[in-house]
Amino acid sequence: MGYRFLTRNPAWFGLFERLCGELQLAEPPFGRKSHEIHPLTWDADGQPISVLFDDPFCSRSDGPGETRHVFLKGNRLPEAWATAPYFSIAELGFGTGLNFLETWSRWRATRPFAAQLSFTSFEAYPLSPDQITRALKRWPHLSELSERMLSVLPSDWPPHGEERPIRLDRQTQLMIVIGDARETVAGWPGRANAWYLDGFSPAKNPEMWNEALMQAVHDKTVPGGTFATYTAAGFVRRNLQAAGFRVQTIDGFGTKRDMLTGERKKPQR
Repeated sequence: MGYRFLTRNPAWFGLFERLCGELQLAEPPFGRKSHEIHPLTWDADGQPISVLFDDPFCSRSDGPGETRHVFLKGNRLPEAWATAPYFSIAELGFGTGLNFLETWSRWRATRPFAAQLSFTSFEAYPLSPDQITRALKRWPHLSELSERMLSVLPSDWPPHGEERPIRLDRQTQLMIVIGDARETVAGWPGRANAWYLDGFSPAKNPEMWNEALMQAVHDKTVPGGTFATYTAAGFVRRNLQAAGFRVQTIDGFGTKRDMLTGERKKPQR
């Protein structure tokens, strides 16, 4: 009795689900895990704070400035996409979408004719559209783009691991992959020209920076591709180096003295 038959016959599918429950299966074999909306508190300035990790989503002083310094400048953007017919960016931690919006803004201003940008973000605990709307109100210069993004985001996030591209304009595609990045990155069929490593603080969320995940990030980077991150934590640097990246420390943003950037080594000829 195929899955297609079950889904077209609600009575049979209901029985199928009940049998799975009686067998103490975590989920029907053709189903997906449910996801949780990220619980937040808000500071006096309207900055969202993660309840799970007790950490803000971006710099308290200048979130857009941090994105431009760490992720755009750190990945040599827009220079790196200046002559590319196709450019892929991947990100750990979609959060409020601020990094994407700043990138999209720069991309629209500098993109080559007919070039395509694919932006893929891996997020374990997505925010609701209402939470994203509230967080982005702090930055009116992004209001046009944020309204466009919010208008096409799903009202309910897709199942864990499902890849559902969202077309923002003729040259820009966004895809948000819900689930634990330790699983979803390794299963992603794409490869990135640039990575934004923007998980919560390594001190509070070390699993987001572990050796296996950094290896998966490396393996999903094109030769010569780059990464950037706001942190300069020693174990993060060591994990990135062990994965095969060439890593360097540069000036951080705001009160952060240092940050890390690097690239995947090109094969020697």
